[in-house]
Amino acid sequence: MTSAGGGRRPRRREPSASAPSLVGAEWEVEVGPVAHGGFCIARHEGQVVFVRHALPGERVLARVTEGRVGDRFVRADAVSISHASPHRVVPPCPWSGPGRCGGCDFQHVDLPEQRALKAAVVREQFSRLAGLDVDVEVAAVPGDHDGLDWRTRVEFAVDGSGRAGLRRHRSRDVVPVEDCLIATRPVVGSGVLDRSWPGVAAVDVIDAADPAEPVLVPVPLERAGGRARERSRPQGRDRRGGDRRHRGPQPDAGGDDAGDGGLVREVVRDGDWSGEYAVAARGFWQVHPGAAPTFLHRVTVLLEAARGDRVLDLYAGSGLFTARLGELVGPDGPVLGIEGDRRAVENGRANTEHLPNVEWRAGRVDAELATLVDQGVGADLAVLDPPRTGAGPEVIAHLAALGVRRAVYVACDPAALARDVATALTHGYRLASLEAHDAFPMTHHVECIAVLERAD
Repeated sequence: MTSAGGGRRPRRREPSASAPSLVGAEWEVEVGPVAHGGFCIARHEGQVVFVRHALPGERVLARVTEGRVGDRFVRADAVSISHASPHRVVPPCPWSGPGRCGGCDFQHVDLPEQRALKAAVVREQFSRLAGLDVDVEVAAVPGDHDGLDWRTRVEFAVDGSGRAGLRRHRSRDVVPVEDCLIATRPVVGSGVLDRSWPGVAAVDVIDAADPAEPVLVPVPLERAGGRARERSRPQGRDRRGGDRRHRGPQPDAGGDDAGDGGLVREVVRDGDWSGEYAVAARGFWQVHPGAAPTFLHRVTVLLEAARGDRVLDLYAGSGLFTARLGELVGPDGPVLGIEGDRRAVENGRANTEHLPNVEWRAGRVDAELATLVDQGVGADLAVLDPPRTGAGPEVIAHLAALGVRRAVYVACDPAALARDVATALTHGYRLASLEAHDAFPMTHHVECIAVLERAD
């Protein structure tokens, strides 16, 4: 992977809020390359236009949806196509398109080209932000049906009349829908879209391994915006019928978390290994049914953990990677899971209680790592699965100070990953490999897994 150079352009001064609005203006434009965020770049008389519902090489009529005279860029929808890409298809969902549901960015694109566009975005982000030329393709994740029927967790917004739906792009407006094609059939079959929800801001629907029926969790208006972010992951050990399986805490609709749906159970299999995880219903879990097993397999293969290795599992959630790593390094290999969500840590401790070499800490990852550095503690390996904002420079610096020789970084945002890789390069690491997975078909989102190892 070679340097591509480049730097950031200085920002122009933002225009005054009193500048004339361009919303509603329609321009015929030639569509340029795809950009990070689910849109393509076009220009009209020197004005940069971010166009949704378009494809590179097309000629479209773009209607401005946001922006004023003098803005660095404006946003627009392609409302008609005069020259279509050969990769354009009819969106399978009738609620997808300009002014409609904002959940999907690429329903108008055939699946192979969706993945090609995502790969182009990953390459551009690494070139621009990390100065690296990367060769990456986006792999399909098993478990969906032609890019549909995969989302096991959906938060439906509720409008003022109590009807559940989905939000418009970059808007609080609720679009009434009768179906969501990327959601699993049990999610839609739960009846969430068939009844009224008075006094409710949103309804979360969770299609977990257990219980058998989806869990519906109404979010009252007074609690909107306070959603917990728990991270949960696989476990265990016990031999049954040839599988190794740890049975963690069982789902329970009661208890202190009953208002949040209580606990659900997820099952992850990797070859002859199987782990069961207790997760808060409204906590974090991979939404694509094939994502957790795919990422668990790839992380354990790429990390190359050996017996006795000291491992850090950062942003560990409820232990998807933690439990498996605890087994791989054996009783003499300490594994430390660090997670900011205390409920997730409680579940993680229960999910790994059969592994005496696993320890948990609840707190900010950067602060907990700083404590380890001050204590003179060392580590051999690390797994990172941070939120969309990335790990950040302090975390990367702490990994270097702890002597981590190899880190596997799971990222849901290629820009944040590229920035953190650029930081790692300054601390003596190199990007050993990079792969990408299409865990969010029909959307612009892509999951990447990077391996960082000491360059010396």
